[in-house]
Amino acid sequence: MSSLFSITKMFSFSTLMLLLQLFTINLPHADAQIGVCYGTMGDNLPPASEVVSLYVSNSITRMRIYYTNQDALNALRNSNIELILGVANPDLQALATSSNNAIQWVQNNVLNYFPYVKIKYVAVGNEVNPVGANSQYAQYVLPAIQNIYQAIRAQGLQDQIKVTTAIDMSMLGNSYPPSQGSFRADVRSYIDPIIGYLVYANAPLLANIYPYFSYADNPTDISLSYALFTSQTVVVWDGQYGYKNLFDAMLDALHAAIDNTGIGYVEVVVSESGWPSDGGFAATYNNANTYLGNLILRSKTGTPRRPSKPTEIYIFAMFDENQKSPEIEKHFGLFFPNKQKKYTFGFTA
Repeated sequence: MSSLFSITKMFSFSTLMLLLQLFTINLPHADAQIGVCYGTMGDNLPPASEVVSLYVSNSITRMRIYYTNQDALNALRNSNIELILGVANPDLQALATSSNNAIQWVQNNVLNYFPYVKIKYVAVGNEVNPVGANSQYAQYVLPAIQNIYQAIRAQGLQDQIKVTTAIDMSMLGNSYPPSQGSFRADVRSYIDPIIGYLVYANAPLLANIYPYFSYADNPTDISLSYALFTSQTVVVWDGQYGYKNLFDAMLDALHAAIDNTGIGYVEVVVSESGWPSDGGFAATYNNANTYLGNLILRSKTGTPRRPSKPTEIYIFAMFDENQKSPEIEKHFGLFFPNKQKKYTFGFTA
């Protein structure tokens, strides 16, 4: 009897431990979904080595840089921080018009660092729009993406390093209700081939999504609680989908715009989102603290339209940058240039 009890007890304990282990293995690590954009438009910022140390000490596991910052790349070696490596817009033409230039760029900025620097994405251009302020670069984005992709593929790294681009939400012609999201007719000839490439390469689209600017532009129709993730009830019903916050509605409008092209399924990584603490309407410390803290918690989940996977989000930005303009652009930092934290929340959800 005691022998049978011992065996049963041992089996139950072993089973329990196995189940606990499996649960732990499959438990989503929500903190890994948050990254922070490292901008350098300030004359009072710490050196890159100290910046990387600041990421590590604050458990920030992902970084976005906007150009091939060699100091940052060297500082990132063996840091275990995953990286979005940016191609600056002025560099697009050279990479689009010469495959040799792209091969050399990949050698200098990817192969010379990988895998000691965990380059996850190469973002070829930022917020290039054929009918926007950066329209002069539009013709170069896709061929630059393709040339860099081929150079990375030649090294067998196309499954580890995804080549993509970052857009802003001005490319959407309709975003309400989210299910009717669509790209503007005058950008379709630009964005559709990019989506086709992303489907082919199994790469995500990067998108910069700012509920702050949508709210500031239309505070009459958009409530502050909807923008800050603080609404306790559904604000917008869209068929079967209910939206308590503007971030999800904007992101799902982009999901729908991609789906509505009929080209294929593409994931979206939120490559920028933030809220300023000063410099404009509703740009207050309290609002920024609320939005950013809730955004970090939000990374644990998906959207109503795509609920099954946590959302990879990069907060803009690491520091207040005093050389940016207009004034509001100077106040998006999570840290002051002296490395002091601006807010009290942590970076793990």
